Amino acid sequence: MIGLIGRKVGMTQIHGEKGEVLPVTVIEVGPCTVTEVRSADRNGYTAIQLGFGTNKEIRFTKPLLGQFQKRNLPPSRHLREFRVDEGHGYEVGKQLDATLFEKGERVDVAGVTRGRGFQGVRRRHKFNLGPRSHGSKNYRETKSTGQNTFPARRWPGKRMAGHMGDVRRTIRNLEVVGVDAERNYLMVAGPVPGWDTGLVYVRKVGALGKGRA
Repeated sequence: MIGLIGRKVGMTQIHGEKGEVLPVTVIEVGPCTVTEVRSADRNGYTAIQLGFGTNKEIRFTKPLLGQFQKRNLPPSRHLREFRVDEGHGYEVGKQLDATLFEKGERVDVAGVTRGRGFQGVRRRHKFNLGPRSHGSKNYRETKSTGQNTFPARRWPGKRMAGHMGDVRRTIRNLEVVGVDAERNYLMVAGPVPGWDTGLVYVRKVGALGKGRA
């Protein structure tokens, strides 16, 4: 089953059926337009390309803009392919929205985590603080990272200071707790990667196994 391209709106909370408070993330999914259909005979695999969002025509390259004009479609700012099975029935120009999902089903949400820039080991790897007594001034530093005569180098994967965040992550098996078809809002239980307004990809559980989207 395919998914949709969306944008993270933010987090809020709702009341469950038993009155409990549930933290949820609101995602604006779609409307997404089918801009291309890949077939096994022509492309070697079966997939559809979805477009989400728009922008000024001057922001697109001429070859990309020509593809949209050829199909009489408005230019889409974000494009992404989703693998589908043969006989899917999707055609160019068809629009998909939040009605693709139902309350109670499970989804996988992929996005890019928040970028934190260059961080030390204290924040990046949750190292403990060093002693602050007797004039110590290096209680946030890594201390010694070297080896003895053998192997006389640092082992690969050594936890050290460096760039933190800004990587692709997928949160799996999230429950859909609400669908607002009028505004194309999808509410899923728990957090999802990225800042508010960040781009995310929502797919039904099991869709990830058919190829990275």
